[in-house]
Amino acid sequence: MTAAIPSIALVGNPNAGKSSLFNALTGARQKIANYPGVTVERKAGHASFADGRPIALIDLPGTYSLTPASPDEAVTRDVVLGRQAGEARPDALIVVVDAANLDNHLCFALELLALGLPTVIALNMLDLAERDGLTLDPARLSRELGVPVVPTVAVRKRGLTELLAAVDDAIRSHQPRDAVPAPQTDASLHQRARALASAAIVTETPVRRWTQRVDAVVLHPVAGLLILLALMFVMFQAVYAWAGPPADALEAGVGVLQSWVIDTLPENFVRDLIVEGLLAGVGAVVVFLPQILILFLFILLLEASGYMTRAAFLMDGLMAKVGLSGRGFIPLLSSFACAVPGIMATRAIPDEKDRLTTILIAPLMTCSARLPVYALIIAAFIPDRTVSGLPIGLQGLVLFGLYLSGIVGALVVAFVLRRTVAKGNAAGFMMEMPRYQMPQWRDIALGLWQRAWIFLRRAGTIIAMTTVVLWLLLSFPKASEGESQVEYSVAGRIASGLEVVVKPIGFNHDIALALIPAMAAREVAVSAMATANAIDADGDEDAMAETLGERLQGKWSLATALAFLAWFVFAPQCISTIAITRRETNGWKWPLFMVGYLFVLAYAAAGITYWTAVAFGLG
Repeated sequence: MTAAIPSIALVGNPNAGKSSLFNALTGARQKIANYPGVTVERKAGHASFADGRPIALIDLPGTYSLTPASPDEAVTRDVVLGRQAGEARPDALIVVVDAANLDNHLCFALELLALGLPTVIALNMLDLAERDGLTLDPARLSRELGVPVVPTVAVRKRGLTELLAAVDDAIRSHQPRDAVPAPQTDASLHQRARALASAAIVTETPVRRWTQRVDAVVLHPVAGLLILLALMFVMFQAVYAWAGPPADALEAGVGVLQSWVIDTLPENFVRDLIVEGLLAGVGAVVVFLPQILILFLFILLLEASGYMTRAAFLMDGLMAKVGLSGRGFIPLLSSFACAVPGIMATRAIPDEKDRLTTILIAPLMTCSARLPVYALIIAAFIPDRTVSGLPIGLQGLVLFGLYLSGIVGALVVAFVLRRTVAKGNAAGFMMEMPRYQMPQWRDIALGLWQRAWIFLRRAGTIIAMTTVVLWLLLSFPKASEGESQVEYSVAGRIASGLEVVVKPIGFNHDIALALIPAMAAREVAVSAMATANAIDADGDEDAMAETLGERLQGKWSLATALAFLAWFVFAPQCISTIAITRRETNGWKWPLFMVGYLFVLAYAAAGITYWTAVAFGLG
């Protein structure tokens, strides 16, 4: 009678090198399929013990615990517990752990050891751990765990023979026993894992100890959050403190171009289109490129240094309190650049209600398209001075407050949604902290160039086309002598109708005119006002010499300006965001819901801001 072929499962955390070890053991002797009933990849292969006896290997999906948070993690749990339909329980486990990240990876290993199956620990990527200054004692770790621990370097096929020999011995010598309960709480599990990791460390370089000391501060629930807020505060201060000279240079360059076109071309339709439409409208947006690049410089530096993952860890606890999973942090972070890629990134969130909530609040993250609007109004109406004699710019402080308002608004909305239309519980998740490292300036420069190109391409396409259409609507029909061309035009008449709706919250004809084209792209609100003011100037050299901010100062009250800023914190999103939401939710129900609730929030926030400001004498 032929003996059954032993089945051995490779299990471990993501990024432990498990798949590399599976490929090294099986070579070309593997096949890929899906598990019955679920669209989760199943990798199975064959290897042999030293004496030629065959074994079957299964590469299970990476997971952090036996409490699943996604379908692939559920498959891993069901296979090791013998619950997966069509899949026999493994005869033994190879638990793959990252040698440089033992305290995290041993948490899952302890859960698996408690199952009572023959188990061998593959202490993988030992070469990288040693490169980083960490020397481990596998024999000491083996004694502490009570199972064999074999050093491996899967990508170089080191330790494979010893690993299979240890598995063979574990199967032969295994005495059946009942499962032993793992530590009952996450805290006790992590405490035990940290103690084991410390026991296994022989030597550790000062760099690793320095990293741990820094993490003890930046990951602290109070100190860490204060550091994160301080970094954000400095970032927004820099947006104004550093961007002034280059922004002024760009603005002067646009003015020179306008003067050159006026002097070169005869007065006609084409000249007016170029001067009042393209240069006034698109130019008014392009001058804010320095602010956008400074903002992304900070973001790229934080990502490249390894800090951004720590920020995600800090935010995970806060997000859980409002019913969101920490998995939603990256999509929401992406939404600070643009809500479109942020919404697409929610595909990584396994829980449908959690994903839906993240999609619906992604537009509340202050995307880079809002920055030109904020920068224009803040520069025009907020004094360029320090706060109470401190080295803190008032303009940067207001910008920081606007971004913070969007974040707080998103958390409040998530809290409400998770208890109403998207009812559900928050699902936690594990994350690994990357090493701190010096950013590569070449990569930073490339990232800034890509962001600049995206912004300029957007200015040359969507914004330019919208501005041209708006200029045409503002230019026809022609007003009679003494009448306002802007108010008499098609666009002006539409704005007059909308002004009735928005007048109670302090908005005027200028703002009503800007709101409709801003649905194409946020920045178009700036170009729309610049185009309207250029047409109103109608060749008046003094008026043309004024900046857009200076013109608005003479027409708006401070209360109206503050209400306009509050509107844009919550304003309904651009057409691209609405379209991607429809695609990701397979219908119009949720996009319309999103636009509706954002409009209500924006209207309420603007109204409250306006009437509060009026009450304080700012109207």
